[in-house]
Amino acid sequence: MRYFLIGLLCLLPMFAQGAVATDIADDPVTERRMMLLAEKVRCLVCQSEPVSNSHSDWSKDVRQIMRDKMKAGATDQQILDLLVERFGKSVLFDPPVDKETMPLWAAPFVLLLLGGLGLGYQLRKRSSVVQEAELSAADELRVASLLNETVSAQTRASNPMKDPKA
Repeated sequence: MRYFLIGLLCLLPMFAQGAVATDIADDPVTERRMMLLAEKVRCLVCQSEPVSNSHSDWSKDVRQIMRDKMKAGATDQQILDLLVERFGKSVLFDPPVDKETMPLWAAPFVLLLLGGLGLGYQLRKRSSVVQEAELSAADELRVASLLNETVSAQTRASNPMKDPKA
């Protein structure tokens, strides 16, 4: 009896297995069409997630609206227009270009231009502030001798067989 209970307890996790219930249309073609259209619609609760992937109640309602409109014979564009009318243009992942959304479309280019102008201004300002140091004749000779020693050391390191001191 004891081993029977232990075996039953070991099988218990198998019965706890479950899956998320998904709402599916009667017709698989309609469901596929709805999921493709739902990829274009933003969940207003989750903001960065499409309605097709969201588990919020709002997304479930929108998917049901889409299914109902598809059964009624509406086209994809009519369904998107209905959603835009009800919830605004922010419901679309790819909002149309018009006078309302023009600032949204132009903002990246304007910011890039302003950043480039600001960078150019800073570089010009920096070059006018930084002055080149003038070397005396003794310093120039010392630099030249150091550079010659460096060049000859590099030459010896790259060609050890042609070293004149060896």
